Amino acid sequence: MEQNDFLGKKVFFLYPQSVIQDSVLDTLIMSGFEVYTLHDHQRARLLLTHFAGSILFINIDQGLQEREWEAYIRSIQEDPVAKESRLGILSYNTDQKLMQKYLIDLAIPCGYVQLKLGLQASTEILLAALKANEAKGRRKCIRAFCIDDEYATMNYKGPDAMYYGKLLDISSAGVAVRFEQPITMPANTLLRGIQLKLRSSLIMTDGVLMGPRPGDRHVRVILFSHRMSHQDKLAIHHYIKRRIQHHIDQLKI
Repeated sequence: MEQNDFLGKKVFFLYPQSVIQDSVLDTLIMSGFEVYTLHDHQRARLLLTHFAGSILFINIDQGLQEREWEAYIRSIQEDPVAKESRLGILSYNTDQKLMQKYLIDLAIPCGYVQLKLGLQASTEILLAALKANEAKGRRKCIRAFCIDDEYATMNYKGPDAMYYGKLLDISSAGVAVRFEQPITMPANTLLRGIQLKLRSSLIMTDGVLMGPRPGDRHVRVILFSHRMSHQDKLAIHHYIKRRIQHHIDQLKI
């Protein structure tokens, strides 16, 4: 399945170090990159075939021995479909000969990221590599579908009624909601004190009510206020990260 360059590329991290999982992925998600973690190199190979043109960063410190990693990478480079994807290396190893093997002998296009440099430096290197490979496309933010998550809901106390809704999708820009009752408020109404429930996270924010979706007057989009707190923004991105990861984990390939 070829990816739409307009929407950007999927970015996979194979056997990611804890520092990548705990901090770097949050920064990448908030920057608009679609990132996932993988813990099975055979499944990673299949995903590269399924999503041709994606990006895979491999932690060579875990999973396989060095000789096996070299063979694994060559097998991807020789695959007629998987080779359309781009590879990068993550490692704490600073051996110059090892770096030369991956960067020059194997011609890894997304670089060799030395995590020893520190969290901020490593994040900046990854951001630069993803931007250079146009991983973001023209997408400004990541949207996650949550129609199948019963714990993704919202409520709002309006001037005339209490409104309840089920979240259909969410991004850092706003949310699509299917309300239980007809909406009497006109489009462009400012909603103060919206309560979002994203599983264990409870978020209070303001937003602007947009017009109904064609064919379904119960579905409305609400655009979030730019004044949302950093903590609430982070909670939304944590939820988005979990939802898109769930989708890739459940994908049958």
